[in-house]
Amino acid sequence: MLLTTGQAAEELGCAVTTFRRLVRAGLLPGLSRRGVRVMVPLDVVQALSRRQHAPLDQLGASELAVLRVDAAKQVQEPDRNWIGFAASLTPDDLLKALRGWWRCDAASVAAAGVLPVTLSGYVVAVLTGLETWEKNAQGRHAFPHARLAGYVTDLATPATNVTASTNTDRKLADLLLGSTLASHSGGAIAYVSTTPPTDSPSGQGT
Repeated sequence: MLLTTGQAAEELGCAVTTFRRLVRAGLLPGLSRRGVRVMVPLDVVQALSRRQHAPLDQLGASELAVLRVDAAKQVQEPDRNWIGFAASLTPDDLLKALRGWWRCDAASVAAAGVLPVTLSGYVVAVLTGLETWEKNAQGRHAFPHARLAGYVTDLATPATNVTASTNTDRKLADLLLGSTLASHSGGAIAYVSTTPPTDSPSGQGT
């Protein structure tokens, strides 16, 4: 059975624009077209609905920063050709596409030792190597030594590519990739408590 993107979004309880980011990022298998419509297999949508919430209580920090991104788009910048996330990017291009200058509390970002990258509420990549940072004249921070510990290539399975070179980074990638992680922020960086609420349902952010 095939669903339109609107039907798939309704099934997941999210906005159609939120679901279409997953399509544009190349994270969903088995897509087809009927005219101008993108059709999504029902089993793919059901697999997305079964993704577990990120086990944040295992990270050993009271608060976690989250990098919220859109599907990758081409840019003309001296050090990169893309910004955002796409499953088809090489690890080197993806790391460049995810690193940036953000308005954030750099010490809080570094404290947890990991920066999950979410797209439409799913953890699609994991950054580590956040111990040092720089600050520019506009008050934005960058983490020049950030490493790509891993990323998702198929969110339905999920299928992941763990690129970490250390056991610690590999464990973080394995723990978080493909999970759901709701966050809410007016900017690229959000902050979430690692203690899950006990009396309210979880939702999905970007």
